[in-house]
Amino acid sequence: MDDLLAGVIEAHGGLDRWRSVTLGEATIVTGGSLWGLKGLIQDPNPRRMTVSPHQERASLKPFGDPDWHTEFTPERIAIVRDDGSIVSERIHPRAAFAGHGLDTPWDPLHRAYFNGYALWTYLTTPFLFAMEGVRVQEVEPWAEGSSIWRVLRVEFPDSIATHSRVQDFYFGDDLSLRRHDYTVDVAGGFAAAQIVHDYIEADGIRLPSKRRAYLRGPDHRPDLDVLLVSIDISDVRFT
Repeated sequence: MDDLLAGVIEAHGGLDRWRSVTLGEATIVTGGSLWGLKGLIQDPNPRRMTVSPHQERASLKPFGDPDWHTEFTPERIAIVRDDGSIVSERIHPRAAFAGHGLDTPWDPLHRAYFNGYALWTYLTTPFLFAMEGVRVQEVEPWAEGSSIWRVLRVEFPDSIATHSRVQDFYFGDDLSLRRHDYTVDVAGGFAAAQIVHDYIEADGIRLPSKRRAYLRGPDHRPDLDVLLVSIDISDVRFT
């Protein structure tokens, strides 16, 4: 394992601790301008996200009605009632984004799929970098004011649903994540820069509790006037 990757994983709780975890849960509150661009209404109500740490599965509750939740895997997205009956579902959901741009409207299944892969990625970073088929290399560092951030470029296999195949992750002196760059392939491939901060610790795992995603300009800097997505994470548990 690359020395930087090994240090990053250790700084977030260590691989041994992560391998002992079988379930992750977090309360999330989401905002930002993306949802309006997609023709969706976003409320400030907290929701409970559940993720499987070692395979890409996630669920969000409530979703729509109080007794509805989502079931996400890369191959399927569904909205399900508490009694197990299916409200709606889509097989091979990535294909439903073909031809989409930044302001293409989304239906509830589009949103559920995006939410599933995005939050799974965020709640398993950086440990998912050690998963089979993921390629990681250190690239040129980034100067952020008087600080120098080291950068890991991560290439994900097709089997992992995420924003884009190649993404950059920036780490500070303490090897905590500071920024996350990617293109949003399900929305026309626009460039995004996500600023993360306010680290918390939950059951031996460290992660940022605040995420703010902005459009990324040609100078590779976030346009802080365009907040696309905000995510506040709290009440995290890993068991």
